[in-house]
Amino acid sequence: MKIRKATLTDAKGVAKVQVDSWRTTYKNIVPDKYLNQMTYESREQKWKDIISKETVYVAENNAGEVVGFSNGGKERTGKYPNYKGELYAIYILMEYQRKGLGKLLLEPIIEDLKQQNIFAMMVLVLEKNSSRLFYESLGAKKIDTVEIDILGKKLNELVYGWENTAIII
Repeated sequence: MKIRKATLTDAKGVAKVQVDSWRTTYKNIVPDKYLNQMTYESREQKWKDIISKETVYVAENNAGEVVGFSNGGKERTGKYPNYKGELYAIYILMEYQRKGLGKLLLEPIIEDLKQQNIFAMMVLVLEKNSSRLFYESLGAKKIDTVEIDILGKKLNELVYGWENTAIII
């Protein structure tokens, strides 16, 4: 596996990982209608925009295909003053999960934050998403619960935080 900074040409692979991951991870959590309307094309355009403005990292398999990605930066809401950094997204294709790739994708985000003198980070994760156990295993503590609405379905997002990201690496 190779972890590297994403380029605009990675947007298509990142979009595929996001759509496929959402459809497997959030099946029976997020409304099917929402999952079914996600397209590779619409997500590719969105990721081109994100990659041009934010830090995104990709994981490539031995064939050079994008099989996972992460992105993060400064905390966006201002609601968590003790957590200046935020992991915005981390997704890995199902067949590549539970192989240590998540931690490898977190490391460059943490390093980028460290370069900005940011050592505390938070992440939002749907309460019913079993991937939250990944964050807990890395020492994240639940700091809040936020209710969101996806196509009329009320869902809880858990806010996890690390006061010191050094414990992750």
